[in-house]
Amino acid sequence: MTDTPSTPASAVTAGAGDRPVIRHNDYSPLVPPTLGGWTPELPVSVVIPAHGGQRRLDLTLAALAAQTYPSGLMEAVVVDDGSEPPLRLPDIRPENTRMIPSAPGGWGTAHALNTGVRAAEGEVVQRLDADMVICRGHIEALMRWHHLTDYVVTIGAKVFVEEPALTAAEVHAAVREGALDTLFDMSGAVPSSTEATIRRLDGLRASKNPYHVCTGPTVSFRRSLFYQVGGLDPEVLRGEDTEFAYRLAMSGAVFVPDMEARAVHLGIPAQRVDKEATVRVVAPFLAHRVPLRRDLRKEPGRGWLVPYVEVVLDAEGSTEPEVGAAVSAALGGSLPDVAVTLVGPWAELPQGRHPVLGDPDFELRLIHEQFRYDKGVRVAPAVVPDPAPIPFRYSGPVDVPLGRRSLELMIKAVTDDRAGLLVVEFPDGRTARLERTDAFNRARLLAAPGQDLAEVIERTHGVRRGEAAEFWPPATAGGPKAGAAKDGAAGAGQSTPVGGAAGPSPDRSPDGGPAASEPSGHTRQPARATSGPAREKLASRLRTALRGR
Repeated sequence: MTDTPSTPASAVTAGAGDRPVIRHNDYSPLVPPTLGGWTPELPVSVVIPAHGGQRRLDLTLAALAAQTYPSGLMEAVVVDDGSEPPLRLPDIRPENTRMIPSAPGGWGTAHALNTGVRAAEGEVVQRLDADMVICRGHIEALMRWHHLTDYVVTIGAKVFVEEPALTAAEVHAAVREGALDTLFDMSGAVPSSTEATIRRLDGLRASKNPYHVCTGPTVSFRRSLFYQVGGLDPEVLRGEDTEFAYRLAMSGAVFVPDMEARAVHLGIPAQRVDKEATVRVVAPFLAHRVPLRRDLRKEPGRGWLVPYVEVVLDAEGSTEPEVGAAVSAALGGSLPDVAVTLVGPWAELPQGRHPVLGDPDFELRLIHEQFRYDKGVRVAPAVVPDPAPIPFRYSGPVDVPLGRRSLELMIKAVTDDRAGLLVVEFPDGRTARLERTDAFNRARLLAAPGQDLAEVIERTHGVRRGEAAEFWPPATAGGPKAGAAKDGAAGAGQSTPVGGAAGPSPDRSPDGGPAASEPSGHTRQPARATSGPAREKLASRLRTALRGR
């Protein structure tokens, strides 16, 4: 991602405090005040990216000037994204309104929004499209939730109408009187498809992935949260709102739609004009950046920007064949978009002249050299606490390689149960873990200093426990066992880098279909590295060759 905002000194940093505990996306513990029955305190910056469309912008600002939210707590920042002729501020607008140009070096909605938030002064940012006419209580309705806690993202309601012949004065007067509907022929309004989803899922309280409906025309969030996730990705030219919402979800945010925050979107949705092109243009941006969109990652042999799972392996104290088997098993399973992080004291390896065959760090050096150039593997001195935007992280014993479908089965288990953590117990007493990134980041927001995050996750998402046999079924060479890597068992050597080429593998039948002992419907990845015995044979050949030099 390029051109992402850095946190300014004035950005508000949220503290742990006494945040309310919200399970999944069920924000029922938050009880908002009635409109007009409370006293706002938080300043809000309404950021409006715009490219052309002066007349619609005039109507948007006219409605914004008639809000019930105190004018002293609200500013409007209009970002002109390269309009020709340049946009101007109309006479009817909020008291504190600025027009700024989009920062040099980029273009598009995401780039313009990043520019606007950098210039914003409010503790809360309200994104608003430049063709939205909002009702009188729109800003107040969304802002009341931000006064209850600091990790909510609020979403306004909207319908689409053909743009009528209206003046800014007419819009301002009608909105000020609470008569938004009198401005438009609401009988012909096109409802937003996302609002049907919101109603079906109890206002998103029952949603597993509420970020899906967090589209851009009207959404608000804490400015500190914006900087925490890195702002919008300016390389995403369409679907930037969904991609940004996905990263907000990975940060642990809760999504709250408020249907009292009504608005009219001027113009018919793009999908009604050219549905095929609208869907196709968004697909590649989301496919690379939103791993949960499994429907967009069906092509075999592809590589993706953001992995689906990070597999963390502690390489210190293990042999190179053990680590090789574990890496091959992780990258060669039924999930193609996996990345491996090998943790070890790599920086402590002595540089310069050192014994090669008699090196006390012999295994560690071999591991480092084996994987330092592997695109599917990252060598690191420590585990990064937050793997976002990767949605899942696995960690387990190096000498118990993953089975072909182990990760797939674990993810299905936590997804079905909506658990935030899966703890797998092996027969010898050791454990492996699969962590959900959004759950752990939610726990970090809520945990007291020094508190075990698993305790918090038990309250916010739940912790699931299971025996290894559930995730290493008999089809994977008899399940896990200590020392399996040394025997080349449990799928060792059956892997491919993310996006590697397809090819035959030892556990496929001659006709290319799954072997009889494998469950059908899952494509086996090709071999990427030699198995344990094959490695020994290769090492023997190398020793013979070296003796002859």
